[in-house]
Amino acid sequence: MPKNLVWALLLLVVDFNGCFTEGLNNTSVSTRPDVVNIASILTFNSIIGKVAKIALQAACEDVNSDPTILKGTKLQITLHDSNFSAFMNIMEALKVMETDTVALIGPQSSVLAHVISHVANELHVPLLSFTATDPTLNSLQYPFFVRTTHSDLYQMAAIADIIKYYEWRKVTSIYIDDDHGRNGIISLGDQLASRGCEISHKAPIKPLATKTDISDVLVQVALMESRILVVHTYPQYGLDILEVARNLDMLGSGYVWITTNWLSTVIDISSPLPSKTIDLMQGFITLKTYTKDSKLTRKFASEWRNMTNYGLSTFCLFAYDTVWLLAHALDSFFDKGGNISFSKDPKLQALPGEMLNFDSLSIFNGGKLLLQEILNVKMKGLTGAIEFSSDKNLVFPAFEVINVIGTGVRRIGYWSNSSGLSTITPEKVNTKPSDQSSSSELLHTVIWPGQIIQKPRGWVFPDSGKQLKIGVPNRVSFQEFVGQSKDSDSFKGHCIDVFTSAVNLLPYAVPYKFHSYGDGVKNPSNTELLTLINSGVYDAVVGDIAITTNRTRIADFTQPFVESGLVVVVPVRRSSSSTWAFLKPFSPLMWSVSGIFFLFVGAVVWILEHRVNDEFRGPPKKQLVTVLWFSFSTLFSSHRENTLSTLGRIVLILWLFVVLIINSSYTASLTSILTVQKLSSPIKGIESLMMSKDLIGYQENSFVKNYLVGELGINSDRLIPLSLPEDYEKALKDGPHNGGVAAVVDERAYIELFLSSRCEFSIVGQEFTKNGWGFAFPRDSPLAADMSTAILKLSENGDLQRIHDKWLLRSACSSQGTQFEVDKLELTSFKGLFLICGLACFLALLIYFVLTIRQFTKHYPTLAESTGRSVRSGSLQTFFSFVDKKEETIRTRSKRKYSEGSSSMMNGDDASIDNYSNKRDMSLNASK
Repeated sequence: MPKNLVWALLLLVVDFNGCFTEGLNNTSVSTRPDVVNIASILTFNSIIGKVAKIALQAACEDVNSDPTILKGTKLQITLHDSNFSAFMNIMEALKVMETDTVALIGPQSSVLAHVISHVANELHVPLLSFTATDPTLNSLQYPFFVRTTHSDLYQMAAIADIIKYYEWRKVTSIYIDDDHGRNGIISLGDQLASRGCEISHKAPIKPLATKTDISDVLVQVALMESRILVVHTYPQYGLDILEVARNLDMLGSGYVWITTNWLSTVIDISSPLPSKTIDLMQGFITLKTYTKDSKLTRKFASEWRNMTNYGLSTFCLFAYDTVWLLAHALDSFFDKGGNISFSKDPKLQALPGEMLNFDSLSIFNGGKLLLQEILNVKMKGLTGAIEFSSDKNLVFPAFEVINVIGTGVRRIGYWSNSSGLSTITPEKVNTKPSDQSSSSELLHTVIWPGQIIQKPRGWVFPDSGKQLKIGVPNRVSFQEFVGQSKDSDSFKGHCIDVFTSAVNLLPYAVPYKFHSYGDGVKNPSNTELLTLINSGVYDAVVGDIAITTNRTRIADFTQPFVESGLVVVVPVRRSSSSTWAFLKPFSPLMWSVSGIFFLFVGAVVWILEHRVNDEFRGPPKKQLVTVLWFSFSTLFSSHRENTLSTLGRIVLILWLFVVLIINSSYTASLTSILTVQKLSSPIKGIESLMMSKDLIGYQENSFVKNYLVGELGINSDRLIPLSLPEDYEKALKDGPHNGGVAAVVDERAYIELFLSSRCEFSIVGQEFTKNGWGFAFPRDSPLAADMSTAILKLSENGDLQRIHDKWLLRSACSSQGTQFEVDKLELTSFKGLFLICGLACFLALLIYFVLTIRQFTKHYPTLAESTGRSVRSGSLQTFFSFVDKKEETIRTRSKRKYSEGSSSMMNGDDASIDNYSNKRDMSLNASK
């Protein structure tokens, strides 16, 4: 018989992708049997198996004692012990299938779940597991497998969020090299990659490994740079790993141990743990499946203490809920007409030969319906809401984040699939998201291994004796920054001193050796040097390496230790005063507009004052002189004429304010021109250099050429490569017409050193790029971040400035009180003032002419209403004559005319009254 079973197993594994047999499923009449057989395969002597057995039995008793669940039908569970043997697991599974079992709870291992799922697929028996957490078991390859706990996919997402939260980038994974371990770590790698992190080293441990085998693996882990260790294993192996790690001194400060929920399972079930065991876990972070506190859970916990001395683990709760889940599904199965019936498998019957007998293995005809009812169950269990998503995962996955401290554990936060890390329980985060957003703290303080509170660095330099190969450019110019000694292979310079000082500030030793790059004849290309990091030739590059956008795609850079940027340097000459120096403060356009406005304002004031002010009246020649005198005398506020009209005074006040600003600006600019020594150059900056066609010099093999051509669009034919500072000097002195250049474009750090002893040249314009120099490391190298911190410390304690002064401080040119020639004051600076003044003049004239025309129509109403050409011509002449007359004269004439008109009207009225009286007397006499 055992031989036949082995052949059967081989046949089922090879043929698991075959078509499912429908069988005879008589659902027309539902008959509830008295007993329904279910089975479970556990490892009784394992940590989980001990308590799961008790929980399963307790669940069956509770189901059978509740008549509302299966309505009289009893569950009969058969428990099988695999005794830590994969072969026994398979044999027990086949034995279960011989006994009209409708569902199998287990197996305990993900590895065995893969194998037994093929048997379940063939015989249509639902396979429910509360311990097989391998994410790949959700595959369509296993339709009859149902996981009644949360997949490892979720706790790997939680671990990835923890690593991201603490800003670590690389981790080492330790795992059992089977389906459970490998697939879990693959999920972890995917989750880390989506967060910009990675597994830098995988440390697989073979199944059934001895402590010697584990030691061999952990020794290699200790040599790695990452100190973030993620352990994904089984409870029975986890403690062996920790014991070996203690012997290798891997549980102290500097290490970070993060485990999946196997560690919380050990703590819960074996509580209280021996002091030696709890000492192994100090500072560990582990996950525990989150279960909402409820009356049902508290009641079961109370009953649990009466059933066993073992602690209550979440696996116990899931085991209990699995039985109830199956009971609810069976109840629905019977309500829908399901029957417990079995039929022979045609494929097994067709096997040739008499050596195999599979009559006892039958297909469960109602297996598909029962599977569907299991996935449709919605209930409240000990672990919370029991419900399946479309991909057959339990909904609402959540975990507690646990820190092992002292003799117990401390919850430092939660993780849920919907909200990520939080210090608030998942159900509160889901209902009140604002509570979480108000605080940036996602986890409480952790006590790390070694009893430290400060977050560990997470990595150290590999303790393998290997030195860093650091590439250094072998420069032939500006060796104050980087230079190689002629007598030896050593390097010196500003950049070298900054690097060595920063390395000395690191809290760990970093062995390194400089390697020269370049032929010593011309400056090497720093970009080409950086590409050698990716190819593995160098582990880092130290030197005058400018941080540019293209270069950041090649390597990671430290914090800049030299601020720099591209500048333009040109030959300059000293400006001297001239006969016409007083004209320099204003541009020609400014002079022209100012003169026009002086005349314009004078004319406006004359118009406004002409009819009311005797000082603005007289013969035309005198009036012209008055306008000119008044206009230009306002420049010094020395005008003698007083303004009488309101409009004239408003215009004059605004104009005097404009004159004050112009006068002050002119005075300040002229003072600067006459008293401060100045430098002049036809090139004012990069803009004027781009508009010209002159040749431009740049440092050979630098990024400057690509920037000028690619970013600024300068023709490459205009660019002349130069190597030495002496080449800069000669090319600038020769000029573009004698085989030289009009200007040199280079980084400010080089140019400042160049100008420290060459006073006939100067920087013009502003920096047109902003960058700096940094040290380059491979992408995602943690050494780049540590060196950045060290450089900041050098800056804060003043060492960075002292290194700068040591190498770059030179006797500067005697240029105190000297500045570059200031541009003339342009019209743009005063445009607003002129606009306001002009608008005021226009409005004043408009108001003046409106009032004048109104006055004219009152005095000459007949002329104002005339429409003929000759009459209109006469009206214009009369109007101009009216405007030219003094307003006081017009008013006097108006009063006289008004008086004469009133007298005539009175005389006419008296005659009319006398005539009326005479007529009335004659009428009265006639009537008598």
